[in-house]
Amino acid sequence: MSVLIFADQHEGKLRKAAFETVCYGAKLADRLGISATALVLGSCQDDDLKLLGNFGASRVLHDANKLLDQFDPSAYAKVLMQAVEQENAQVIIFSHNFNGKAIAPLISTKLKAGWVAGALSLPDTSGGFVIKKSVFSGKAFARVKVLSDKKVISVNPNSFPVQKSENQAEIIAFNANIQESDFRIKVKSTETLSGTVPLPEADIIVSGGRGLKGPENWGMIEDLAKALGAATACSRPVADSGWRPHHEHVGQTGITVRPDLYIAVGISGAIQHLAGVNGSKHIVVINKDPEAPFFKAADYGIVGDAFEVVPKLTSAVKSFKEKQH
Repeated sequence: MSVLIFADQHEGKLRKAAFETVCYGAKLADRLGISATALVLGSCQDDDLKLLGNFGASRVLHDANKLLDQFDPSAYAKVLMQAVEQENAQVIIFSHNFNGKAIAPLISTKLKAGWVAGALSLPDTSGGFVIKKSVFSGKAFARVKVLSDKKVISVNPNSFPVQKSENQAEIIAFNANIQESDFRIKVKSTETLSGTVPLPEADIIVSGGRGLKGPENWGMIEDLAKALGAATACSRPVADSGWRPHHEHVGQTGITVRPDLYIAVGISGAIQHLAGVNGSKHIVVINKDPEAPFFKAADYGIVGDAFEVVPKLTSAVKSFKEKQH
C-alpha cells in the first residue's frame, strides 16, 4: 500500500507545488505506516526526479512519454488510475492548483473516493480521517471526515512547510498504456512569460489597485517589487481597465495566491479580492482611506498617500539590503 503523490512539472522542471505535495504526502505516509510514491508525467530532468527523494518520496515513478508533455486532464487521469492500481494507493495527493483541480475530481469519481479540496493540514487520524480546509472564501474552517476506503486530497499551495532531507528515492520507469487518441485537447500555441515568477509560486507579491490613478504610475509598484525580489499583481478593475495584463489579476475571479508577504497598494479590499489573497501569511495594506475594508484583514496597515509611502518604502528596502552586504 502507498500514498501516491502527483508531482506537477512544467517544461521539464518540477514546480514548487510538486515539492510541497511530496512533503505532505511523505508525512502522511509516515503517519499511516505505508510508503510514499511520487508520480511524474512527461519530460523531466533527472536531477529534479532525484530531488523528490530529498523531500520525502521513497519511490518516484516517471512516465517519460512525450505525449504527456501536453497536459490533458482525462489522459492524465487514465495514467494516474494505472499508477493507483500498480501501487495499491490508498490516498492520492494533488496540489490544489490549476492541474490538480482538473485531475483530482476525475480520480475521485473513478475510484468512488472522498475528495477534500484545498486541505490546510495533515489529516487527524486519531478518530478517523479528518482534514481541515477553508470555506466561504477563507472566512471559516471546516473539518471534513472522509469515510471512503480510498481518499483523494488536494493541498492548498503554500499551506504546508517544505522540509528537505538526505533521503533518497528509487527512480522507476513507468510505462502507462496511453495513446494519442486519449488526448482530447490539442494545444495550438503557447505564450510564455520570461523573467518573472508565476504568481502562485511567488513568495512576495506587490499588488496595485485603482488608487494608483493610472497605468503611468505603475513604475513605483515595479520599483518596490524589484527591491524586494517580488512579483507584481493587480486588482480586477485595474486589469479590466487595461492598465495591467489579466494574468496579473488576483482575486476570486482571477488567480488565488498564498505568498509569505502580500503588499496591497491603493486597493480597497472588496470581498472578491480578499477571497484570492487571504491565504497570505502576512498582508500589508497601504491606503489613504482609513475605512478601507482591507485594513480589517491586514497584519500591518499604513494609512497614507501611496505616492508618498511607496517610494519611501522602496528606498528603505534598498538601504537595508545595502547594509546587509
